[in-house]
Amino acid sequence: MAETIDLLMDAAEIGIRQKGYNGVSFRELADDLGIKSASVHYYFRKKEDLGLALMRRYSDRFFSALNERAEGANGPAETLEAFCATYREALVSSDAICLGGMLGAESCSLPEAVGREVAAFFQANIDWLKDELPADWSVEERKARAGQIVATLQGLMMVSASLKDQELFDRSVAKLCADVLAD
Repeated sequence: MAETIDLLMDAAEIGIRQKGYNGVSFRELADDLGIKSASVHYYFRKKEDLGLALMRRYSDRFFSALNERAEGANGPAETLEAFCATYREALVSSDAICLGGMLGAESCSLPEAVGREVAAFFQANIDWLKDELPADWSVEERKARAGQIVATLQGLMMVSASLKDQELFDRSVAKLCADVLAD
């Protein structure tokens, strides 16, 4: 049973990251896995339930990878590099934008609970990064910079995936890190 749920969620995540929430149906997921549509409903009563489960899983995986990558970081520069590297890994591993980014772009048409989960993901990104930026900056400055960095990384993922140019992401992130910490 757990294997079927994982396969279903993997297929749904890939589909949503490529086509958006509204571009994926239970019937399509069932066809992809060679199961009946009723089987998808067995695991997830509504598409909203699937969207919530996906966003929670994605967030858990993202922050697990981020915390592991940042564990040995020495200061704000290395922590920022770890943060950016976690975004890069999400881009490279799927050749698609972040699940949160795709769902965020569709937030006005998502079920309210899924929209809240997406917002919570972005807020957690901002909060995590805010706490890691230079301590001599004011809380307001760190929060603003964290929001700017998250938005920039999301945009870079979108443009890099669209252009099929991961080097664009890398060059831009290097410049972003240099600029942020130069201030």
